[in-house]
Amino acid sequence: MKVVNIHEAKTHLSAILAEIEAEGSVYLICRNGRPVARLAKHSTRDRLTPDPILSRLELHYDPTEPLADEDWPEPS
Repeated sequence: MKVVNIHEAKTHLSAILAEIEAEGSVYLICRNGRPVARLAKHSTRDRLTPDPILSRLELHYDPTEPLADEDWPEPS
């Protein structure tokens, strides 16, 4: 992780973005020595890959089956 101050980040923004895009570098932008933001490459999730948690879900019924009359709550 590379640390830069706000002035340096503003001055060299195009070069910083090019490096992040090409190498996947991560920058920490600081104001008066205090971290303000982290600048990293944007990643998107592949929509065709199954979710690791949802793929473990098991249904023991047919969710497309219509509800029977006794499955509906009684009106109050």
